[in-house]
Amino acid sequence: MREIFFPKRMWRPRGDLKRRYDVVIVGGGSHGLATAYYLAKHHGVKDVCILERSYIGSGASGRNTTIIRANYRTPEGAAFYRESVRLYERLSSELDFNLMFSQHGHLTLAHSDRGLVVAQERAEVNKLLGIRSEVIGPDRIRELCPELDLSDKPAYPILGALYHPPGGIIRHDAVVWAYARGADRLGVEIHPYTEVTGFERSGDRIVAVETTRGRVECGQVVSATAGWSSLVGKLAGLRLPITTHILQAFVTEPLKPFLDVIIVSSQLHVYVSQTDRGEFLIGAEIEPYTTYKSTGTLSFLEYSARHALELFPQLEKTKVLRTWTGLCDLSPDYSPILGKTEIENFHVSAGWGTYGFKAAPIVGVTLAELVATQKTPALIAPFALERFYTDTLVSELAAAAVSH
Repeated sequence: MREIFFPKRMWRPRGDLKRRYDVVIVGGGSHGLATAYYLAKHHGVKDVCILERSYIGSGASGRNTTIIRANYRTPEGAAFYRESVRLYERLSSELDFNLMFSQHGHLTLAHSDRGLVVAQERAEVNKLLGIRSEVIGPDRIRELCPELDLSDKPAYPILGALYHPPGGIIRHDAVVWAYARGADRLGVEIHPYTEVTGFERSGDRIVAVETTRGRVECGQVVSATAGWSSLVGKLAGLRLPITTHILQAFVTEPLKPFLDVIIVSSQLHVYVSQTDRGEFLIGAEIEPYTTYKSTGTLSFLEYSARHALELFPQLEKTKVLRTWTGLCDLSPDYSPILGKTEIENFHVSAGWGTYGFKAAPIVGVTLAELVATQKTPALIAPFALERFYTDTLVSELAAAAVSH
């Protein structure tokens, strides 16, 4: 009789919920998993459970466009993402998991004099923080990406670009699986298909979390639920200044690889990269209307394909393979909301818009430190919820003009 071998599970199957945990994390995506992992690894806090309403990685972590970069405009944002890129660079080794991180460079194209000025401002901020960024001209762009149409034929000719060599792409599902496996091995409990339905408060504290599988008492709570952040906050009696939009993207049929860098055009509101499978991944700006309805639109396909063809006319006959949408929670200043809230033991990772996946490792490190020590790390202090009451906003719109 032939012996059958079954693959080893990535993490333990869901068990029964305990009556109480030191830390309850709402959201089984990259932020929640990373926070749990670093709580256990860096601080020895292992009495942690992760509650996810669907399967692990089913939300924004599984519906993003995999781009990693640090070339943001504000000193606060650039410094934060710089640390995240550094963590990503060694994450495969740390988690013993091939995350397929390819740092082949990131180009933000400029089609106008003003676009070049903004690119130069971002480059200078980046350089002051030790981030590799520079403004390059058409000749250097042609060396990096000879397939781009650099003629004067397009409606918006390319005048230059902000070049960010550390930028790259990574397998988002691999990041989720690796963090989940790492957290599980350290003793964290992962509970998929467990929806949070409410919170029980006593004064300014959360004392229990209500779920579809029963009530769980808690010491501290972390909400890391991306597009659902405002609704989860409302369950706890917390009002977050967030609107939720959908972001759409699509991939083409596989082609022989020829695009070695990530191409972004803020003026055309489109970005293009090629995946490890040869598919061209094309995305654009978030939809301007607020919604939770994750249905793709024909208008998105039309304008994003049109602008992509202005950059790469050779893709004209390429077929679209599949499309998808994801939910984005957008804050008024396009920067995240991180850390403590007016509820004493309720912490949030929210307001990420379209670039939360880039920050997963550093969010995990800093939120874990906050939960374990009750002290806010300096790196996330500028992103506190209270900034909307003290008028100390961190406007990142200049670096988020296209949603990637």
